[in-house]
Amino acid sequence: MGYAVVLGEALVDLLDAECDGRPVFRQAVGGGPLNVAVGVARLGGRAQFVGSFGDDVLAGRIRAFLADAGVGLDGAVTVPAATALAVATHSGVEPDFRFYGEPPSYGLLTADDLDVGLVSGADVLYCGSIVLLVPGVLAAARRAWSAAGGLRVFDPNVRPRLLDGPTALAGLRGTVAEFAASAHLVKLSAADAKLLYPGEPVEGVAAHLRELGAGTAVVTLGPDGAVVAAAGADPVRVPAPKVRAVDATGAGDSVMAALIAELLVDGEPEAPADWHRRVAFALRVAGLVCESPGGAVAMPTRAEVLRRFPH
Repeated sequence: MGYAVVLGEALVDLLDAECDGRPVFRQAVGGGPLNVAVGVARLGGRAQFVGSFGDDVLAGRIRAFLADAGVGLDGAVTVPAATALAVATHSGVEPDFRFYGEPPSYGLLTADDLDVGLVSGADVLYCGSIVLLVPGVLAAARRAWSAAGGLRVFDPNVRPRLLDGPTALAGLRGTVAEFAASAHLVKLSAADAKLLYPGEPVEGVAAHLRELGAGTAVVTLGPDGAVVAAAGADPVRVPAPKVRAVDATGAGDSVMAALIAELLVDGEPEAPADWHRRVAFALRVAGLVCESPGGAVAMPTRAEVLRRFPH
């Protein structure tokens, strides 16, 4: 089996919690792309994480966490910065993130830092998330995208609090169009779709991404499943399993991780029905993630998914 390269951010989440009746923050390793890399490894795939880490104790914990999860760090670099923090609070199961750290430790990867050989040898390249808002990392992602020898997958993983007004949103919309034009797979959440393409139904967003050039587009809908637009077929809704959700952190990342893991095993599907089947599996993975607190630590193995959803 080949391997996937996941280019993006790693940081530390501070999660709202309580101890002895007092509010505290629980520390957890986080970052959407980091969750994806861990999810791929947990599902049996090989993953290499490419990004920048700080030079402090927290960065050491991130590296150790990834190494323990079986994620390779050949393309990661250390930079002179404190590890960025994401403070997560909840009003329901969906977390609200606020980011701290200037400059952000995850935003200091440059195009010159990129291990082009590692990228070009990968069967799958993932790019996306908040690093694309940083010009230097966007340049590195563009270089990786052009060097990719395998399948290219993209997820904007929009964080509205990092978008400074309409100009920033328009810029991100342009970045999405740029990467979608040559992506084999693009995944958005319903919240991403609403922000990027306001007023457009999710089926229309999925179809639009394909019109931009994406081979397949998936828009996740939380407990309502996902919309899948594959070549040769109209957009189709794939239902999600019924679960006892306690924390949706990392659910969307687990969908992408599951789809990448399937691409590593069987390559790109030829028939729309095969995409629908793979998305159904990915939604089962996400359902299991939602039944446990935390993001990366909740990523399941294939055996755990089959035990929870035997049919």
